[in-house]
Amino acid sequence: MSVYRIYVEKKPEFAVEAKSLAADIRSALGIELGEVRIINRYDAEGLSEEDFKAAIPVVFSEPAVDVTYDHMPELKEGEAVIAAEYLPGQFDQRADSCAQCISLLRGGKRPTVKSAKVYIFGGALDEKQLAEIKHYIINPVESREAKLDRFETLDVAYAIPTTVKTIEGFIAKSEDELKDMIAEMGLAMDLDDIKFCQTYFRDDEKRDPTITEIRMIDTYWSDHCRHTTFSTIIDNADISAPYIKDTYNEYLSARADLYAGRSDKPQTLMDLAVIGAKQLKKAGLLKDLDESEEINACSVKITVDVDGKDEEWLLMFKNETHNHPTEIEPFGGAATCLGGAIRDPLSGRSYVYQAMRVTGAANPLVPVEDTIEGKLPQRKITVGAANGYSSYGNQIGLATGHVAEVYHPGYVAKRMEIGAVVGAAPASNVRRERPEPGDIVILLGGKTGRDGCGGATGSSKSHTLHSLESCGAEVQKGNAPEERKLQRLFRNPEVTSMIKRCNDFGAGGVSVAIGELTDGLLINLDAVTKKYDGLDGTELAISESQERMAVVIAKEDTEKFMAEAAKENLEATLVAVVKEEPRLRMNWCGNIIVDLSREFLNSNGAEKHTTVEVGAPLIGNEDAGEDTADRWDAMISNLNVCSQKGLVERFDATIGAGTVLMPYGGKYQNTPNQAMAAKIPVLKGETTTASVMGWGYNPYLSSQSPYHGAMSAVVESVAKVVAAGGTYEKCWLTFQEYFERTQNDPERWGKPFAALLGAYKAQCELGCAAIGGKDSMSGTFEEIDVPPTLVSFAVSVANANNIISDEFKKAGSKVALIAPEYDGNKLVNFDSLKSVFKKVEKLIAEGKVLSCWAVSFGGVSEAVAKMAFGNKIGFKFTEKLTAAELFRPCYGAFVIELADGAETDMKIIGETTAEYKIDNGYVIDGEHLEKLWEEKLEPVFPTQVKKPDYEPKTYSYEAKERKSPAIKVAKPRVLIPVFPGTNCEYDTARAFEKAGAEADIFVIQNLSGEMIEASVKAMEEKIKQAQIVMLPGGFSGGDEPDGSGKFIVSFLRNPRLTDAIHDLLKNRDGLMLGICNGFQALIKLGLVPYGEITPMKNDSPTLTFNTIARHQSKMVNTRIASNKSPWLASCNVGDIHNVAISHGEGRFVATAEEIAAMAANGQIATQYVDFDGKPTLDIQCNPNTSIDAIEGITSPDGRVFGKMGHSERKGCCVCKNVPGEKDQQIFENGVKYFK
Repeated sequence: MSVYRIYVEKKPEFAVEAKSLAADIRSALGIELGEVRIINRYDAEGLSEEDFKAAIPVVFSEPAVDVTYDHMPELKEGEAVIAAEYLPGQFDQRADSCAQCISLLRGGKRPTVKSAKVYIFGGALDEKQLAEIKHYIINPVESREAKLDRFETLDVAYAIPTTVKTIEGFIAKSEDELKDMIAEMGLAMDLDDIKFCQTYFRDDEKRDPTITEIRMIDTYWSDHCRHTTFSTIIDNADISAPYIKDTYNEYLSARADLYAGRSDKPQTLMDLAVIGAKQLKKAGLLKDLDESEEINACSVKITVDVDGKDEEWLLMFKNETHNHPTEIEPFGGAATCLGGAIRDPLSGRSYVYQAMRVTGAANPLVPVEDTIEGKLPQRKITVGAANGYSSYGNQIGLATGHVAEVYHPGYVAKRMEIGAVVGAAPASNVRRERPEPGDIVILLGGKTGRDGCGGATGSSKSHTLHSLESCGAEVQKGNAPEERKLQRLFRNPEVTSMIKRCNDFGAGGVSVAIGELTDGLLINLDAVTKKYDGLDGTELAISESQERMAVVIAKEDTEKFMAEAAKENLEATLVAVVKEEPRLRMNWCGNIIVDLSREFLNSNGAEKHTTVEVGAPLIGNEDAGEDTADRWDAMISNLNVCSQKGLVERFDATIGAGTVLMPYGGKYQNTPNQAMAAKIPVLKGETTTASVMGWGYNPYLSSQSPYHGAMSAVVESVAKVVAAGGTYEKCWLTFQEYFERTQNDPERWGKPFAALLGAYKAQCELGCAAIGGKDSMSGTFEEIDVPPTLVSFAVSVANANNIISDEFKKAGSKVALIAPEYDGNKLVNFDSLKSVFKKVEKLIAEGKVLSCWAVSFGGVSEAVAKMAFGNKIGFKFTEKLTAAELFRPCYGAFVIELADGAETDMKIIGETTAEYKIDNGYVIDGEHLEKLWEEKLEPVFPTQVKKPDYEPKTYSYEAKERKSPAIKVAKPRVLIPVFPGTNCEYDTARAFEKAGAEADIFVIQNLSGEMIEASVKAMEEKIKQAQIVMLPGGFSGGDEPDGSGKFIVSFLRNPRLTDAIHDLLKNRDGLMLGICNGFQALIKLGLVPYGEITPMKNDSPTLTFNTIARHQSKMVNTRIASNKSPWLASCNVGDIHNVAISHGEGRFVATAEEIAAMAANGQIATQYVDFDGKPTLDIQCNPNTSIDAIEGITSPDGRVFGKMGHSERKGCCVCKNVPGEKDQQIFENGVKYFK
């Protein structure tokens, strides 16, 4: 077969990515270069030339924004070229989406596609500069420089292995030979572990092991999988500080009570981490805890009101880290951090609906040339990780309710990347049973490749400057659309009722995910689906390829389960059988290559022992400095206080239509939230039950004293929940521990030990238990260590109506400060703290609080400034505070804006003012403070772009008449197709059903040519039965290749579907609606503005990349410019609505002639407007700088409507910290049209 090649480049006016890269190189590397061009190169094989040419204007490019070449453009004088491609085996979403789109477009077999990026740099760069740029843009862990030559074939000739080697002579090796073996094989286990293995194989199995067995054991016993550091036995603890010693003695007393008569419970970090929950459970304080043999995520029983009736649900939450993978490959590491976090509660059969991201980095403003050898630049890590995590979350459809990055020099040793997620499910959906012999194991989802081989052991090893070069296979690439399919499948109670037990594929792959399901298993590795040939048995056993689940079901349920998986476009394969004998066996190529006893595997290796030393903490001195205006400037510019808006707003915060608190609140969306809150994701009906999550951690306090730091982290996390309207008595905790490698040093062991003692004390005093957590004990790079890290996450439930936000609400409010007492050791008095919590909770419950801030890193000054920003409300101090109160943290303290008439005995410190300034004897202008806050991280996370130099027009078109259908329908049927990557179908269906329509969600199946043909036929019939076709939002095909909506466009250009849609619109008076990704598809099909599917021309209107070159998520104000469309029948021209947006490609572009014609015909439906209601090009209000601020357009008769804003994301208490009317009545109008 021939290999066809095409080069695709954005037209200069749309070359956002190239301009962004040029600015990044100038800023980061200080290289003054000329024009930068980026050309996407595609090679395709396994299709006809006709199919390839048909795909050029639909799949590979968009004529309106792209230029294509069939050969490499000639270089001009002084230009240099670099081409880059993914390493073999790395998942390339762009190429994968290309292949899927072509098969959808032409209805045939999926071709092979390979992509590369060609960079052309102007400016006559010298060799050194070019080498710097190459080093900056190509990360050798995931990519390599690509050749410019053409390919003869894309087929890779894989050697097909059939055997795995036995390690001959293993049971007779000497100690030195075993040491050499550890080094040669790059094992994570130590000498004691491998000697333990040797004894087992010599004495019990009486044979040498296979390489697969050693690799598998190494994974199984890694610190990542088996928490070996946390399970090390502590023989002695030497503690200097009496108050820490007292806590240790309390721990010993608890052990004596809980483990009376037992000798199998040694002192370990793990025991110290979990004993608080055991103690509180015995005291009767954990009645809500959901316990089972499955360990998927923290799980508690909650009551959820659904349409006024109480239902029993399970609330699940989990925190996950990917510190090592993100350090070496930021995008993939962070993406799969979130993917892994989601899969834990998902494997518990809950629907994951909100995420929090807390990360740790060194200063990203440090020049790239100061990067430590062997490390990626901090800026590249932090931006790449943000892009990876947000890309995955945005694609899978998970609202990220809170994002925060903590800065400390120690994180140059290794980044901290935490994803914390919350999920929920009706209790009746979850079946948990012990697997029985004869049951079968189904592998669901993604295929297996070399990516992720050794990830668990890699993250458990020490790292040096050479690590970066050798870790490539350890990092996976995420495939969010695939995991979205798993989410949909597990939301179906008919499916979950068949699942006895489930485990997600994370560290260790098949060997752990399936190996942990039950004691006796026979795994058929030949049945494991592969991304490509050439994988041997060892790779199949330990690969950590993502987006996979292992489920145990009864044999008789096989056919039904497989059918349900197929409906969701998921591959499902029978890979294992449950056996009576407690052994783990793996069969490959006719041979048993793993045969191990469960008792041996569960031993977790050789017993480890240590001693611990905890020195006396050295807390900072009492001098808090002076109280001056300059201190406010320094405070607000501190890296741990300044604005992170350019980071936060790339994460979709509103999908699911349940977000209660936006990340930024107030009219100007400038007060950051401290906690995230979202309504429980009920599928039918309405609820006011919401989950709330807050976090706590101060790296500087923890560096001085891990004991104080961990205790304060717990207090801070709970305080943030209380400030949002939760209650401390119904808080559950989960911890993230991240420490330096202990290196057999008692003082280094003392840091996590002291931290866990501090957290234990806080749990016992507050009655809040840590019911889960994650430890990562490899935070060392040569001589550099991460700061002692224990991040506390607190989770609670509350009534959404009672949840409050942080921004000052109005001028003239009294503002109070309430703080707990601290003792001479700078430890909080817990009786005082609980009294403060109860007082704040009571005031909030009584409706006496307008806004509340839990005092954090920057003290009261930070609280007042940030509370002021959201609505530009000033503050006047009436009570003089000390410099320590103003600028130092006081965990457990609150700044509270009181409602009018609220009586309190709390200290009143001032009142809010209409004048936007801070008055504390000296006066600080609010705009000045806000500017300092915003500009600190602007070079890394930009929020501004150059504003176009023209004023947009204000369009107004009052409809005199509207189209109406010839045939009326009492309950119109709405077809909502779901493509791989669609993620707004639930929200959209809910909006239509609430409006009185019948929603029909239809999943497009494209795993084979036969499935595509069946989907075309089924959809054609469904269009004929529907009155409305709705194209919902999402990231069809991951918004690839290099453009949104192409998946949908490719499918709907099938002649049968084109005819069905034309019949709906032209003969049956039907309606179409497209929001976000759906709008992108409508405009690229021509349905807007032309009213029919047409070929795309060079000057067709389209939607392209936001000028800020990243995803934008926020609330925006849009104005009704025309009410000609039936979708806007109840609106008046000039009405303003506050609507959620979340997109990376929402910039509307069209010729002046097209815009004039649309305006004259009333087709410009909605415009982005500023805070005064005027159309604007300011990126704060027009998030993509669309031409003439156009947000939505219609077909000539108004019956097809496309818009970027997510009008379906509405409901009781949704985004309540941003004021404005959020319901445009679009769905109601669509239904009324047929009545």
